[in-house]
Amino acid sequence: MRRPIKILILQFTSIGDVVLTTPVIRCIKQQIPNAIVHFCTQQSYRSIVDYNPHIAQTHYSNGSLVKLIKELRAEQFDYVVDLQNTFQTRLIKATLGCRSYSVAKQPFREWLYIRWKVNAMPEQHIVDRYMAAIQPLGVENDGRGLDYFIPYKDEVERDWLPETHQNGFVAYAIGGQSPTRRLPVLRMIELCLKINYPIVLLGDEADRKRGNDIVKALGERHIYNACGQFNLNQSASLLQQARVVFSHDTGLMHIAAAFRKKVYSIWGSTTPQFGFYPYKTPHVRLETPSLGCRPCSATSSGNCPMKHFKCMNSLPFDFEVKELRAKKKFE
Repeated sequence: MRRPIKILILQFTSIGDVVLTTPVIRCIKQQIPNAIVHFCTQQSYRSIVDYNPHIAQTHYSNGSLVKLIKELRAEQFDYVVDLQNTFQTRLIKATLGCRSYSVAKQPFREWLYIRWKVNAMPEQHIVDRYMAAIQPLGVENDGRGLDYFIPYKDEVERDWLPETHQNGFVAYAIGGQSPTRRLPVLRMIELCLKINYPIVLLGDEADRKRGNDIVKALGERHIYNACGQFNLNQSASLLQQARVVFSHDTGLMHIAAAFRKKVYSIWGSTTPQFGFYPYKTPHVRLETPSLGCRPCSATSSGNCPMKHFKCMNSLPFDFEVKELRAKKKFE
């Protein structure tokens, strides 16, 4: 009988980044005989990983790195897979003292792209960079995309929605890590008018006021503001039920990709060239072409450094949502 192989995966960064690790988790579990996969992340992302059947045990950071390292050392891992490659994760790897594999970062290329607008970024999705990190383990990408697992208790029933949205809706994730990742509210209203179909707005409590402003402009018959009304898994359930999904560059975009939804992804200060576009799902990129100041950040920035915010204010809505043809639209 083969000895179990204990493998720890590290990813602390964000909701989207945790979702993007799921192909690595699945492929390791299914391709390495006797693999026991542990996953370590922030406590706030618990709902994403607790229901993943490929994970045997989870470990959560609660603020004390010393306590976390002590907990991890007791497991005596055979391998560590570092999908973040930061000072914190390098410290954890060094302390655990076992063989490790890390995602390759591109700091110089990112600097060139942001500072001088020289795009030397590899034409490679971040998931494929994750998979490249574990090739020495003999693990290959199975091409099945992302995973997201919703517990039964968080599945949203259609009759929880307004009657106007029970026969079909578009989901629009209006959140964003910073203002430069979000359309201004007036442009969100313009986008909703362009979509011209019952829309469920998704986001957290911080997005609720923006959602209310959209409802005030367009009416409750057309817009249901679900921001702050559902937990993350329930929001995922709504994404799963949507006909199509519109999303800023945010974690819900990647959750939608996990359900193979067609995603209309909206890009402002960041660009898809950093490798975080919707993975293995049909998608349309909405961005302002040939704008010399983009990108101004690899992740996000608080406000437009040029003060004009053209990346969002001038973004053209010249798309057609073919999936909504012959469907009931706004009256």
